[in-house]
Amino acid sequence: MLIGEIYLPVERLVAYYGRELAGLHLPFNFALLSAPWQARAIAKLIDEYERALPPGGWPNWVLGNHDRPRIATRVGAVQARIAAMLLLTLRGTPTIYYGDEIGMEQVPIPPEQAHDPVERNLPGFGRDGCRTPMQWDAGPHAGFSTVEPWLPLEQAYRQKNVATLQADDGSIYQLYRKLIALRLRHPALQAGSYRPIPAGDDVLAFVREAGEEKILIALNMECRTAGVDLPAGHGEGRLLLSSFLDRPDEVVTRKVELRGDEGLIVLL
Repeated sequence: MLIGEIYLPVERLVAYYGRELAGLHLPFNFALLSAPWQARAIAKLIDEYERALPPGGWPNWVLGNHDRPRIATRVGAVQARIAAMLLLTLRGTPTIYYGDEIGMEQVPIPPEQAHDPVERNLPGFGRDGCRTPMQWDAGPHAGFSTVEPWLPLEQAYRQKNVATLQADDGSIYQLYRKLIALRLRHPALQAGSYRPIPAGDDVLAFVREAGEEKILIALNMECRTAGVDLPAGHGEGRLLLSSFLDRPDEVVTRKVELRGDEGLIVLL
């Protein structure tokens, strides 16, 4: 599989699929790295990308990488759960940047500890803050190394690490695991079509569909409560997952009710 790290607007990016798809399999789609974290802006971005793809072109999505501040810092810790649900339910291949699955945040880097050549040439623009060691456990150096690593650790690493979050049933780590498990179980989330659903200004809603299976995703991108009507012809659904991991198998009738900062996945 050939992937391209190509920082271009969508209309130019898609050219790298090549004639008759003889180019890159996945020209990286970095649009979410700089998009305003607003439901309508992201809905517009998704629609533009879907329209621009060549026939048969397979989409892909990226929320974080080694050049941009971490998603949990860009949108906040609570909305980082919404971001995870978005990444793992959109049509196409998702790419997870290491540490995002445990909610790692941007780390301030003192000038004397900077390694990024960009920082040395343009102080204040360094990228080391999103390149800090993976936080495996609460031990010395977060279990990353037996000696002090080049870059400093996030101050909260003793609480925010793989070992600790594995033991927490409500953690963002467990949310990522459950989202990946849903993708494995449901064809609609693997390769189904994408169809946007009307929703309020603060909510991004869409349906993924494959064969007889239809799944509604509703993402509340604000702290206010909100609701989304089930698509026409569907009076009932079963909740597969809440971003808060606390509403198992709830039956939904006529309308999906979302708490502030909540995302829901509903089997129609």
